[in-house]
Amino acid sequence: MRLNTKIILLAVITSIFIAIFLFTNIPGNWDYILPRRISKVIAMIITGVVIAIATVVFQTITNNRILTPSVIGLDSLYVLLQTFLIFIFGSTSIVSVNPTINFLVSIAIMIVFAFFLYHLLFKKHQNVYFLLLVGLVFGTFFSSLSSFMQVLIDPNEFLIVQNKMFASFNNMNTDIIPFAIVIIALTFIYFMRFLPYLDVMSLGKSHAINLGVSYEYMVKRLLIVIAIWISVATALVGPILFLGLLVANVTYEFLKTYRHTYLLIGSALVSIIALVGGQLILERLFTFDTTISVIINFIGGVYFLYLILKENKAW
Repeated sequence: MRLNTKIILLAVITSIFIAIFLFTNIPGNWDYILPRRISKVIAMIITGVVIAIATVVFQTITNNRILTPSVIGLDSLYVLLQTFLIFIFGSTSIVSVNPTINFLVSIAIMIVFAFFLYHLLFKKHQNVYFLLLVGLVFGTFFSSLSSFMQVLIDPNEFLIVQNKMFASFNNMNTDIIPFAIVIIALTFIYFMRFLPYLDVMSLGKSHAINLGVSYEYMVKRLLIVIAIWISVATALVGPILFLGLLVANVTYEFLKTYRHTYLLIGSALVSIIALVGGQLILERLFTFDTTISVIINFIGGVYFLYLILKENKAW
């Protein structure tokens, strides 16, 4: 099957899933239900596209198909931030109550952290793997600090924190979607200038440099773009740890190509299918008894173990 045919097939499946989600099982009052479902679909498309593309680009930079941008520690930082805001200011503060302010503050802090981390490490000419190691340490530290504060806060306020620890499209405020679209659109326009070089960068650092690519310059800029995308997606719906790993590797196996034009489009479509399909399972099968991040993380975690075992057999 040709690559164009495979992309068309994924697009058709995506359209079918979205149509099923939007137009089925509506008992009545379309004017109330349909706009809310459309808002959910838009949020799922934004989140799915951003996480999928960020993961594929991140794996190209690191030349490792098991790593995801979450190892930088942004997911853990988001949970720490939400816990800290309630721990210090309480659940009735304007930063906690107003979703727009919370969204903008969360994005700003996560991006500043990423800039600080990159500047600190690349200033000393450290490689990207050292960056991942430091990010992993920070992520563990943030998680431990979050757990410490969660033990101390009021149980009622802990429930509010708990709702933000898992991704959810049900309680999301639609007013923040325009902000997310604008930020992502601007960064995507900037990202397009680097797209032609990704195929060469997938060959590795030495080959890319020999072929004339300014490797360090490209890596620094792409990591900043990835940090912004992951920050927006996480602040929009919450952390989804294994989504990027799952959809990226499924795309690699399905398309079997190195060409990033196809990989990015394919991974974005697979990600939307995963999110819309997961939301369908959540609403129609589990009747909202769990969250979509639990479903995605369970499937992604099993697939992650499969990838590790597969790599061990290869050695």
